[in-house]
Amino acid sequence: MVTLTVNGESRSFDGDSAMPLLWYLRDEIGLTGTKFGCGMALCGACTVHVDGEPVRACLTPVGGLAGKKVTTIEAVDKQKIGQVVQAAWVEQQVPQCGYCQSGQVMSAIALLSTKPTPTDEEIDLAMSGNICRCGTYPRIRAAIHKAAKDLAK
Repeated sequence: MVTLTVNGESRSFDGDSAMPLLWYLRDEIGLTGTKFGCGMALCGACTVHVDGEPVRACLTPVGGLAGKKVTTIEAVDKQKIGQVVQAAWVEQQVPQCGYCQSGQVMSAIALLSTKPTPTDEEIDLAMSGNICRCGTYPRIRAAIHKAAKDLAK
């Protein structure tokens, strides 16, 4: 049995410890904001935070998460940084199709948590693991700069 915390709630899982976190979140506890993209940790659509660090849920086995804290897109609005990033996303009209955006937001929050005023190069590097098929990269960068500015107020 694996006990972990998901979005502030203690959860227990006694299934296959090799099950990817993505499927546990989506199929076992109904948190569908985290998306399946490639299944190989290459596109970033499945990005969540484990103990504050961005990880790809599609390849992260639940069995390795005992005692860990998992945060998904459904809970980021409970913290100021999440609220500010999401507001910047809306203001900059980042989403087009929207499929990749939960992973993009999770990666942006992780970046701003460690680099409050990132440069364009730091943004590009931090976000390079998140693919947007619609090509909204300039808006993503603008939203991150906007969020950084708003968080500094």
